[in-house]
Amino acid sequence: MMNKTKIAAAQLSPVFLNKEKTIEKACDAILEASNNGAKVIVFPEAFISGYPDWIWLVPNSKGAELNELYVKLVENAVSVPDNSTNKLCEAAKKGKISVVIGMHERNTETSGTSLFNSLLFINNDGEIAGKHRKLIPTGGERLIWSQGDGSTFKSYDTASGKIAGLICWENYMPLARNAVYETGAQILAAPTWDKSSNWLQSIQHIAREGGLFVVSTCMALHIDDIPDDYTFKHLYPEGREWINTGNSCIIDPKGQVIAGPLEAQEGIIYADIDLNTIIEAKRMFDAVGHYSRPDVFNFSVKSNQK
Repeated sequence: MMNKTKIAAAQLSPVFLNKEKTIEKACDAILEASNNGAKVIVFPEAFISGYPDWIWLVPNSKGAELNELYVKLVENAVSVPDNSTNKLCEAAKKGKISVVIGMHERNTETSGTSLFNSLLFINNDGEIAGKHRKLIPTGGERLIWSQGDGSTFKSYDTASGKIAGLICWENYMPLARNAVYETGAQILAAPTWDKSSNWLQSIQHIAREGGLFVVSTCMALHIDDIPDDYTFKHLYPEGREWINTGNSCIIDPKGQVIAGPLEAQEGIIYADIDLNTIIEAKRMFDAVGHYSRPDVFNFSVKSNQK
């Protein structure tokens, strides 16, 4: 592990509901980031193969339309491992870069037809280090994704430090954040669909609270990225160009934005980081160290799988 290194956030749009082409795009981005000197790259929430934004547009009474969309979503979801993860691992190994990527994951341990909102962690040897399943989907997302459990609160070693992940508004859960801090995470991957100013303020706070680097990665999704044959596309207001403008950024442990935000365009942003900044930040406040007060507070995670 190197104290000084470079990390990346991939603000890219998937090839909507096309797993094979999205994987190709991801592999190209992995190698591009590697060629630019990055040792870690973080992709957006649900990058494989697209955030299901129709949940905010199509009422649940439209069963036939929702069924068709869900079948397409499951067909383009990932099983861990499968041919898609093999290709991602090959790219990570070739580039000697660690990868964190958001995906729709099938529940292959049982039916294979329910989905989790998951992060896949791949190390720079091209091996699957682990995955994290979002604990609780937000609002209409609950019609798509199952709930994760405490077994995936882990940090993984990379050349840039220990990395863990929380997905979108899961980062608003104080106890989930504390669980991540207790893993010794130095980098928090925070893939998201939220690009708001409130979100940006929150992740700056989280970086300071946890004394870690935060990589907030959101897909930039243009209306033209959704094929015309998906009828929900026509439910957006006339003239709308960007479904999501992204605003991906990287925050240091003192709460300072050191890369981005990148708005209304695709791209990979980079930040040079120094892990000694974490030590500097935690001299005054260490949430799971000298500020934790275990004599006053008890904290535990039920880590058993369902």
